Amino acid sequence: MDDDLKFKGDGPDAFINRELSWLDFARRVLELAHDQDLPLLERVKFAGIMGMIYDEFAMKRIGGLCRQLADKGKHTSTDGLTPKQELNQCRDELNRQVHILSQLVAEDLRPRLTEVGIPLLDYDDLDAAKAESVNTLFRESIEPILTPLSVDVGHPFPFISNLSLNLAVTRSRPGKRKWRFIRIKVPTNRSRWVEVPGGGYVPLEQVIARNLPRLLPDGGNWDCHFFRVTRGAKDDPWDRLPADTQFPLGPGSLIGMVSAELTARRFAGVVRLQVSNGMPQVERKWLAEQLQTDPDDTVVAEGLVGMSDLLAFNPTAPAELRDPPLVQVTHPRLRRLDADDSAAIFAEIQRGDMLLHHPYHSFDTSVLRFLESSARDPQVLAIKLTIYRTSRDSPIVKALTEAVQRGKQVAVLVEITARFDEAPNIAWGEELERAGAHVIYGMERLKTHVKLGLVIREEGGRLQRYVHFATGNYHTGTARLYEDLGVLSCDEQLGASVAAVFNELTAAVPATDYGNLLVSPHNLRQRFASMIRREAEHSRAGRPCGIRAKMNQLQDKQMIGELYHASQAGVPIALNVRGLCCLRAGVPELSPTIRVFSTLGRFLEHGRIYRFENGGSPEFFIGSADWMRRNIESRMETIVPVTDVSIRAELDAILDVYDADNCSAWDMQADGKYQRRRPAEGEEPRPAQQAFMARIAAPAGADADDQEIAA
Repeated sequence: MDDDLKFKGDGPDAFINRELSWLDFARRVLELAHDQDLPLLERVKFAGIMGMIYDEFAMKRIGGLCRQLADKGKHTSTDGLTPKQELNQCRDELNRQVHILSQLVAEDLRPRLTEVGIPLLDYDDLDAAKAESVNTLFRESIEPILTPLSVDVGHPFPFISNLSLNLAVTRSRPGKRKWRFIRIKVPTNRSRWVEVPGGGYVPLEQVIARNLPRLLPDGGNWDCHFFRVTRGAKDDPWDRLPADTQFPLGPGSLIGMVSAELTARRFAGVVRLQVSNGMPQVERKWLAEQLQTDPDDTVVAEGLVGMSDLLAFNPTAPAELRDPPLVQVTHPRLRRLDADDSAAIFAEIQRGDMLLHHPYHSFDTSVLRFLESSARDPQVLAIKLTIYRTSRDSPIVKALTEAVQRGKQVAVLVEITARFDEAPNIAWGEELERAGAHVIYGMERLKTHVKLGLVIREEGGRLQRYVHFATGNYHTGTARLYEDLGVLSCDEQLGASVAAVFNELTAAVPATDYGNLLVSPHNLRQRFASMIRREAEHSRAGRPCGIRAKMNQLQDKQMIGELYHASQAGVPIALNVRGLCCLRAGVPELSPTIRVFSTLGRFLEHGRIYRFENGGSPEFFIGSADWMRRNIESRMETIVPVTDVSIRAELDAILDVYDADNCSAWDMQADGKYQRRRPAEGEEPRPAQQAFMARIAAPAGADADDQEIAA
């Protein structure tokens, strides 16, 4: 938005705080854990997801606010809060939600698990025979790998790793006033949930605690509690380079920076100390002092410490306790292709662009097949790909390695600053380099979030480009869990534009022309702003107008300003924003024509669609970028126009399904809070994800390529 473009209500009251909006999203996910209509083990899974969400929020957002305070910055948020005010409000809301989650697990989920015969027990609930069986397991499989660490004049306080669960053992002897502290780390290479013979599970930390006399057999009075620390996630390594740093930094510099960052992150400051209920105040205070953390960051857990481990609670149970397995369908146009014919998929793409909707369409029989066919096909000369995140045992990396071995040119940008995936991405990059691929590890000061694949094939004496552009990563695992979109195309203009992006990624020289692509940080903001303003002009002229968009997050102040300006001009705007949203919807004189809703379900909504009515000639786009400042200004992103008429119709139909959802969508109210949609009396539920499964489901007798997986 230009500096001279003003809109009504552009003060702090026009925006929702980013961090608090993120926590509002967490509340919506928490409601799924409460949802009695969901199968029980799916609710337990959502409880584990909540633990993971809270861990991530503490690491990233609480950690970031703590750094702002330590730097004594005077920055205020778009809604006018200082870092201290943000931190206090975030702590309070986070603690409220953790309390709700603890109550849910203790008072609802654990009793329900007992009712269905797979109880999550406490050790003290075990009878003598079961306790002895568990103790035998402790002696044989757990005790030998434990390491008690004392703290005294000869033993400094040990390093406590991020998110590790620990026993705090204190002991005193008769007639002695002094007490001793011993730390025992709960091993992560053993399941947190110990199976009890005859049925049920008991937490591993309780098994260790009840067997302390075997581990520390010198008598005395024992007291044992549990604790867990969360360390702040550092910024990207580029953020801490001095402003006058000279480039280029030299070969291997980025890998060195990221490796140093991983080491620094391991030892980053503690932003949260979780302790079990009953730990004495003096011990909590002493622990906080040893960990050099703010006493305000000490949280007393009311039940289990470390709820994220519920994600790994996977008991043998009746099928009705889980969602039905998802049948991933091979795209209809790919079903009859000869599996041994590497050229078949290229001939099919030549017939027209193909929209892939994951996880309903199988990633393995579409995108992975495209890349594996490219590796084998003798007419393919080169493959270029961006990897932001990929699976642990990645078949994509294997396909690229095979392509190199077959003499093809392979260029891969492996983004090694992808948060929490830095180490595996460095390993993938080095493996591809050893195979002979050209590997680029990132751009100077820019994170590469692009989701693009380019294949060059020789056909009839000329070179033909084939393109895959998408909203999600080249990751066979998340493709079964995330909702994403992708397109396979051989459009010549698109191929040339994508080639220009790859040339920039590999040569670090911006292109002079990206064709119709929107590319950040170059032209994406300007192109989106001009299209939003164009809708306002259409509205003023009485022509058809409107904006429909689906994205993960909306935070950029300038983009929000453009939307407010268009709304005040009468443009109808519908925004499906899964996570945080700093825009206020439906506020008179500010955003009267804007609707914001959030769709949640068993799959993580991750696709991005942008549709502009354009006076009756709609334009559609999909790609990697949300309307976040980081996506627009500090990342390499691509948003790609969709020109195929049939795919445009499919995208319209997808947006319609989300609009019609009457039970798994939440609508933002004028006060910024969300209200879940409920079916009217007598109305059939229309959850969007169920609708997509029904629309794309394989007919009876479908191909064996269709895969049944548990998601």
